Amino acid sequence: MSEFNYEESVKRLGEIVEKLESGELSLEESIKLFEEGTRLSADCYEILKNAEQKITDISEHEQGEK
Repeated sequence: MSEFNYEESVKRLGEIVEKLESGELSLEESIKLFEEGTRLSADCYEILKNAEQKITDISEHEQGEK
């Protein structure tokens, strides 16, 4: 997992996209940023998947108590 939380990861992804779209980076720099962006994207997906599961668990628990 990344050293960033979800919000920081999304912000960093935006920065990476801007840099990559600028066309001012070398191929090596572009590849490094692309790799970082791919990792951040996977981390964000995991965070969202875990949050969704927590919400599902809470909802099921609440419905079970009724």
